[in-house]
Amino acid sequence: MKFPLLFTALVLCYSATHAQKEKDIPAFGKIDPSETALTECAFDKNAGAVVLFDVGKFTTNFNGSNIFSATERHVRIKILTDKGLDEADIKIPYRSYKGEEDVKNLVAQTYNVGPDGKIVVSKVEKAVIYNKKINSRYSQDVFTFPDVKAGSIIEYKYTIKGSWIQDWTFQRSIPVMLSRYMLEFPTELDIVSHQFGGYQVETKQSLKGSSNYHTHTVRNLPGFRDEPYITTASDYVQRMQSTITAITVNGIRRSLLPTWPSVIKGLMEDEDFGVQLKRNIPRTADLDAALKGVDAPFVRMKLIHDYVRKNMEWNGYSSLWALDGVKSAWKDKKGTSGEINLILVNLLKDAGLNAQPVLVSTRSNGRVSTSVPDINQFDKVLAHVRINDKVYVLDGTDKYTPSDLIPLDVMLTEGLVIGKLSSDDWGWEVLWDDKHKFNNLTIFSAEMKTDGTIAGAAKITSLGYARSATLPNLKQGTEKFVTQYLETPNPGFKFENFVLKNETVDSLPLIQEFKYSYAANEAGNYRYFSANLFSGLEKNPFISEERFSDVFFGANQQYSIVGTITIPKGYVVEQLPKNTRMIMPDTSISVSRLNSITNNVLSTRIVLEFKRPLYSPDEYGYFMEFYKKLIALINEQYVVRKEEGVANN
Repeated sequence: MKFPLLFTALVLCYSATHAQKEKDIPAFGKIDPSETALTECAFDKNAGAVVLFDVGKFTTNFNGSNIFSATERHVRIKILTDKGLDEADIKIPYRSYKGEEDVKNLVAQTYNVGPDGKIVVSKVEKAVIYNKKINSRYSQDVFTFPDVKAGSIIEYKYTIKGSWIQDWTFQRSIPVMLSRYMLEFPTELDIVSHQFGGYQVETKQSLKGSSNYHTHTVRNLPGFRDEPYITTASDYVQRMQSTITAITVNGIRRSLLPTWPSVIKGLMEDEDFGVQLKRNIPRTADLDAALKGVDAPFVRMKLIHDYVRKNMEWNGYSSLWALDGVKSAWKDKKGTSGEINLILVNLLKDAGLNAQPVLVSTRSNGRVSTSVPDINQFDKVLAHVRINDKVYVLDGTDKYTPSDLIPLDVMLTEGLVIGKLSSDDWGWEVLWDDKHKFNNLTIFSAEMKTDGTIAGAAKITSLGYARSATLPNLKQGTEKFVTQYLETPNPGFKFENFVLKNETVDSLPLIQEFKYSYAANEAGNYRYFSANLFSGLEKNPFISEERFSDVFFGANQQYSIVGTITIPKGYVVEQLPKNTRMIMPDTSISVSRLNSITNNVLSTRIVLEFKRPLYSPDEYGYFMEFYKKLIALINEQYVVRKEEGVANN
């Protein structure tokens, strides 16, 4: 059971419908001269492409025992500039598990204006449409339009056979002139739709014979702007969620709204989930040997977690389910995230720990609505362990997050712990850790030469979430890491003797050590330099005056910069930034700077602390103003002056 059935006789399959053609939507292949002449989107002038229309129609019929459903979609896009060429790559996802859905009647073609002014049509041939498996539940049809260039129009339509009612996203990364979602359903069904987003939605409802018609239209939507430190676009774009709430059979109305207890009951009875938690996974001699004589619950938990992370290979598919079974995955030492983490829960339970699966929605998947009992909101299952009053959340597929850290991609989300309904083992839990931070400490010592060159050594110590966030970037190799994270943010710097320490020991901080050199900025006899070195905070990402989404850092943060710079003889410090401390009005962000100079050695200490990870759009105004001052403060220049008669070495 992967998607809750409305009732035992429910069958999803395609049936022809009788909805009338929308008069303001042209027929497939009928291109208007105004569309070919379009060179710019009037309400989003920098866009590389614009959706001329995107129309979806969900139709369903009910014969008293069965429901017949389908979703049709018709899309037309104008490519305005080369920046919009990526819109020619199309992916059509659908639920492929046990043939629940299938894509039918897919046609697509490109339109260009030829030298004679006539429309030239390039069709997408069936041979270039290929099917790709996304994960254990979903697949997608993938194709690329031919002969696409700036000025082209691309158009496609298809039907998803057997589709159940879907959410509709009106807004995209490119502007949309018209987006419409239509629902046609018999009077025996009750459907409720909820709108999300700040744009006006035109809604029309009518009754014709024994069918209801609901039409939702949005016009002239600008492209969704990707903002820095956003959770995921799906949390903020203009969209609509529709739910079938009730069905009437023989005059008797029956609610179809599930409850979370009923969802959990179904999960625990599911052969690919709850039944897998009862499987006896063969123990291994090396794991038994490691656990022998270990009584401390945390140590036992960590040993099992580390064993699974080391010995199981994730195949890249995220899933709640163990479709091939935990025993098979354990034997092959490879599986989906669902299989690996259900194995982890099994082993933890077998070791006497209070462990349960917890359903989560990762940051890229979007927020969960706890008021809507629907497991399709989740994209992953993790292990939830309670030891005394402390909760641990473990991911057997995550090679970089130790047992005492909640995985960063689910921090400050709500997880649904799956346990016995007759106990306190189930329920919602906020996954949040305010004790472990994203903590980076940079220590440097340097010497300025009389020619203005600064050379020194630096040590970056990454603790907590800073460690687990840095480690995946090292997979590309040391050379590429240095290029991306040291050389690119610091143009003009030279780096050498880069050394990594403790990358394989979870309990120790990750350490980067290296030597560096660069030329200080100069103007006449003056030299300028900043103490804000290698922090990753060189530039301000919050320069926009408006913000539509939350600012989300993922965890509380602390940055510390401690350093010394030896000034050569013949130079004097002309300007030493003042010692200061600045605190945001709500006290959630603070920055302090302490400078001193002894003889010719300049010492500095800068500390930034973020006590909150999340700021709403309503708070953005004062957050942005404070952040601007913060970046200016840590980037403030130190100024030294060369005295007359001092030669450059």
